[in-house]
This record gives sequence, structure tokens and C-alpha cells, in this order.
Amino acid sequence: MSIVPNWTAVIAVAALSVGVGSAMVGPAMGQAAWPSQPIRLIVPNPPGGLPDIIARTLSEPLRAKLGQSIIVENKPGANAGIGAAATTASKPDGHTFLVSDSAVINISHHLNSQLPFDPKDLMPVTMIARSLLFIASGPNVPIKTLQDLIEQAKANPGKINYGSIGVGSFHHLTMEAVQAAVGVKLNHIPYKGTGETVTALRGGQIQVVVAAYAGLSPLVKAGQAHLVAHNSSGRTKIAPEVPAISETIKGFDLSHNQNFFARAGTPIEIAQKMSAVMAEVVKDSQVIERFASLGIEPNIVGPAELKAYFDAEAVRIKKVVDVAGLKPN
Repeated sequence: MSIVPNWTAVIAVAALSVGVGSAMVGPAMGQAAWPSQPIRLIVPNPPGGLPDIIARTLSEPLRAKLGQSIIVENKPGANAGIGAAATTASKPDGHTFLVSDSAVINISHHLNSQLPFDPKDLMPVTMIARSLLFIASGPNVPIKTLQDLIEQAKANPGKINYGSIGVGSFHHLTMEAVQAAVGVKLNHIPYKGTGETVTALRGGQIQVVVAAYAGLSPLVKAGQAHLVAHNSSGRTKIAPEVPAISETIKGFDLSHNQNFFARAGTPIEIAQKMSAVMAEVVKDSQVIERFASLGIEPNIVGPAELKAYFDAEAVRIKKVVDVAGLKPN
């Protein structure tokens, strides 16, 4: 059974096709050589989540390319706000980067009127990879398809618990968008990270979770979770047997990207150089293998193109937030 609400105009996502050359960009005349000290990669999530795994996967090849130590710092809390605030409080010298999706600049301010940082103080540096999120059900839960979830939610309004990594995340917004599209109500339980959500799913505290493939695959292989659907458009090579939400809700696409951000004011030459370095790093065989296991694909986009992409995304996200009826607290 296919449900076809008037949703296409709300979250249709234009295809992004941007090429980034791998030529290195040197420092501007009179500017100190970069990098001149260890580089911090701030992850606004606990260890074990996708941004954390990406940062740690990239740290060694980045060290080899840049000739400086790479320090990964987990600063979870406040729905990525603590990590984002630490980034915006750093010097704009290209030695501190935030590893995150665009929720920090395009979603959080819609849901939180007291953010510990100003999204305008974050500068897009480079897109790293395109990722997608899966809706998964726990063991012994009679939900194997999206239609099952919809029917169960209609029969038990507000009684099915679903977990996400926090209010305002793409995980949360994905499920809120589904609910708004089909007219059902689930009970949202936010956690501090993917590790907590999958533990709650396995333990039965929640019946459904929205998470990246990397966090769910061990449970799926152990028979402790079932992949219901994913939030990208069309089938994916990661799990070709799993349908897209768009097969039930036409036009649905809320897949997101993993990116590097820096404090606003960081020299554009440094941002361009980091993007060019990243284009080389993702060619590393170990990075390719690790990304494939995570269910993500390298997708390098430089600072100017990335900002344009986020500007367009901001308009789409605003429509989703409004349709879902989400308000800042």
C-alpha cells in the first residue's frame, strides 16, 4: 500500500553535482604556513557515532598529508551545541574543525531559542561524505515495514517509542517528517548518541530507532534489529533489500552529509586547502574500505559550493520544520 501525501514540494532535494579539484592551495602572501600546530577535530557526539568514527578514520591519513598530529575530541551535549560552541570559541586559524552534519546550522536554531553558539559563527569548509539514516525496529517488535509502523502507530497513538540522538537532529527530523506526512503520532525519546539509542532498542526501552547503518549493522547481523526503511531517495547499495521511505511517501529525501566546519573568519585559503587535502585522503584504500563499512560514500565539496548547498538546504529544512509543527523551546 502506498501513501502519497502532498509532500514532494516540501522536501524534494535538488541533486548536487559539484566537482572539486585536488590541487593544493598555498598560503596567501605574508600568511604563516599552515598547519603550524596539531589540528583538533571536535566531534559534538559521544564516541561510537558516525561523526566520531569518521573523524578517527580520517585522523591518520590527515596526519600523513598535513604533517601534524590530529587530535579527536568528543564534546557531546546540548544537541551538538557544546561541540559547536567549542569550535566557535576557537581561534579562526584553521587548527580547529567541527565534524558534523548541517543540523548545527540549519536545524538547531529552529528548535532551540537558547543555543550556546551562533550558527553564523560556523564556516562550511568541506563536505566529506553523503550518508543516510535507517528506521529500525527492535527484537520481537511486529514492525518489519514502514506500512507496519504506520498501522501500529495508528492503532496505538503515542504509545510507540522511537529514539534519536537528540531533538533537532536529522534523525529526529526524519521521523517527525514521516509522522506529519502520514498523520500518526509516535513518542520521541532523545538520547545523547547512537550508542545509547541502539542499547535502548536492544533492551526494549524503545521499539524503533533512527540511526546510521554503522550503528545498526551489528544488531542487524545479530538478529536484534530489523531495518525498516531509509531516508534517502531510491534504493542504496548499502542495503539494497531495504526500501526507501520515498517508496511509501513520494518525494521524501532527508539524507544528509558529514562535513568539516571551522570558526567563521578562518582564511578561505585554508578552507580550500583542507578541502583539497580531503579529496586526496578519501582515495586512501583504508578510508574507502572503512567508509563502505559505514554505509557512506565520499562526496567532497569545497567551501564556496558547500555554503551554496547549505543555503538552499536551509530553505528546504524550514519547510519541513513548519509542516511538522516543530517550535523552538
